[in-house]
Amino acid sequence: MLGRTANGLFWMFRYLERAENTARLIEAGLRMGLTRDVVTAEEEWRSVIATSGQRAAYEAKHGTYTGVQAWNFLLRDKANPNSVLAMFEMVRTNARLARNAISGEVWEAVNESWMALRDFLARPVSQQSVGEAVAMVRHAGTLAHGAMTGSMLRDASFHFARAGTHLERADSTARILDIKYYLLLPSLAYVGSSLDTSQWDTVLRSVSGDRAYRWINAGQIDARRIVEFLVLDDRFPRSLAFCHSALRENLAALARGHGSEGHAHALIRDAHSRLTALSVDDIFRGGLHEFLLRFMADNAAIAEAIAADYRFLG
Repeated sequence: MLGRTANGLFWMFRYLERAENTARLIEAGLRMGLTRDVVTAEEEWRSVIATSGQRAAYEAKHGTYTGVQAWNFLLRDKANPNSVLAMFEMVRTNARLARNAISGEVWEAVNESWMALRDFLARPVSQQSVGEAVAMVRHAGTLAHGAMTGSMLRDASFHFARAGTHLERADSTARILDIKYYLLLPSLAYVGSSLDTSQWDTVLRSVSGDRAYRWINAGQIDARRIVEFLVLDDRFPRSLAFCHSALRENLAALARGHGSEGHAHALIRDAHSRLTALSVDDIFRGGLHEFLLRFMADNAAIAEAIAADYRFLG
């Protein structure tokens, strides 16, 4: 497979995952914003923008954090290269670059979703329509993933796509947990204390983990249990442990197909081994923020190694 095709598949699904994650953040912010007073709602939208990594760009354009400003900036603002609309355009662009490596069903799912989103987001999104916009983005992701799972060979194309998905998903979960946890527990004295249940609920909803968490933990909202669930529980498909396990499996499949391993394979083995050797107490003793920074740095190094090993740029 040509490096540029592998690069297109890898980034197609990274952008798709990133767009879905942004939609989940908007949904969580909307839920909190509608149940809070104006000041608290603005703080929640500030948190949503910060979690998306777009605070500097947002504040360069807006001086306040109203919901309508925040979700329009994240969804459709032409001045925002990281808006959902811009990211989905990159999904479609990369799908075109890798057109010969994806099935017709995957292309149709991406292309039709792009056209629907483009038309819907051509106008400012009101409070009455923001829920529909978020649902469209999530539905687009479901269609693309479903088409890929149901129609593509389990060959290099499939594994590059899945590697991009799980790398981006792990990074998103780590970023959400780091920023939300920092906002909720600004001091170590708060670790393990009883905090605002609805705020922790937004952490879980931001990764679509609220129902799964409650099923496992009998509905008890607890900081340590949430961290353990989102970091170490390999049953949850958005946990760091699950994502790294899946990434390792897809890279192993690529190595078998290519007949050799690269630097990325050594990095994911080491990162996954370190992660699975930890307990939640180990994480808190060393500092959750410090652990998540190391995890995200490992993720970035793995992504760079994948690009180098498979000659994405050459």
